[in-house]
Amino acid sequence: MKQYKPEGCLFSESANQKLISSANGLAEAMEKNIILEARAAVCDSAHNLIVELPWGRAIIPREEGAVGISEGTTRDIALISRVNKIVCFKVTAVKNIPDGNFCAELSRKAAQEECIENYIQRLTSGDIIDAKVTHLEQFGCFVDIGCGIPSLIPIDAISVSRISHPSDRFRVGEMIKAIVKSNENERICLTHKELLGTWEENAAAFQAGETVSGIVRSIEEYGIFVELTPNLAGLAEPKSGLGIGQNVSVYIKALIPEKMKVKLIIVDVCEDTSPVGKHKYFCSSRHVNRWQYAPECSSKSIETIF
Repeated sequence: MKQYKPEGCLFSESANQKLISSANGLAEAMEKNIILEARAAVCDSAHNLIVELPWGRAIIPREEGAVGISEGTTRDIALISRVNKIVCFKVTAVKNIPDGNFCAELSRKAAQEECIENYIQRLTSGDIIDAKVTHLEQFGCFVDIGCGIPSLIPIDAISVSRISHPSDRFRVGEMIKAIVKSNENERICLTHKELLGTWEENAAAFQAGETVSGIVRSIEEYGIFVELTPNLAGLAEPKSGLGIGQNVSVYIKALIPEKMKVKLIIVDVCEDTSPVGKHKYFCSSRHVNRWQYAPECSSKSIETIF
């Protein structure tokens, strides 16, 4: 199955730059049905996208700006939000206008329709795909899964360790991986936490007696939950003066696989030096059928079946 990349991934490639650099290049792309990328400079009052090319400007008419615009299922904000960003498109016409310059008509919708037919519709539960973070909301992370086609990773599917906002884990513009949880009527539901390792895989990086860094994720009356990795958190005894999101150093008292517990003691508050958006993925395949988070020795069963 051919994979279609999120918008922005093709722009700097030499083949793309060559074809968008001249009218002849656009004509070749039109003849060969090639998807190209360039930057959208303006969204005019009629919601047409004006695209910058090295030799001039081209237009994506409003109805060709995205799948669903003509039907009203996609709002015009999807076009407005593309200004000053890279967009994908197919060339539908190259014209010689009276002043001697060339003008082209483009269709982002046509590129998206091809992506849907040849890629999106063929995705199945458990497929591991590339995605690009486009924006973050309290409830989840929106990503581009190919040619500007959007999908959502709900906040509770981002990691096992609870976060207060997706910005605790992701940054806009970064490339990540995600797993297809379901694909119904071309609506792709994604998850991310299954790529970040099981309890045992994460706990293997730590030993009792070590003092390590962590992030405060939850403060309860009975204790403070501290994240050691995105898929591993431990409980420390209550301590005053701490806030959610603070970096701390913690002493590891015990790792208890059968209970999936990590017992911690908070040693000190630390300066924030951890970069957002650096993910360690434990799965290198392109598909997964089952993910078992809990260790075999644990009485709990935490798993995802795809």
